[in-house]
Amino acid sequence: MKTMNALFIAAALSSLSFASVAAVEVQATPAGQQAVGSIAANAGPNLDSLQQELAQKAEAAGAKSFRITSVTGPNNLHGTAVIYK
Repeated sequence: MKTMNALFIAAALSSLSFASVAAVEVQATPAGQQAVGSIAANAGPNLDSLQQELAQKAEAAGAKSFRITSVTGPNNLHGTAVIYK
């Protein structure tokens, strides 16, 4: 029984640590982080899908956070963002 509890706790803690690694959208340059590049993405007609696509690309690039700098397009949105580490 103790082994099962220990395994459950270890699994829960390991999943929490991975969730904290995901890139977070910010509104200004984060303190203690430096801009390391930019990313661009195309998405559907709403801002949520574009934000999600940019977040995935930022995470894939190893960024801790990102800031959306531009969004254009009437039906198929295109956006760019600065990534920070």
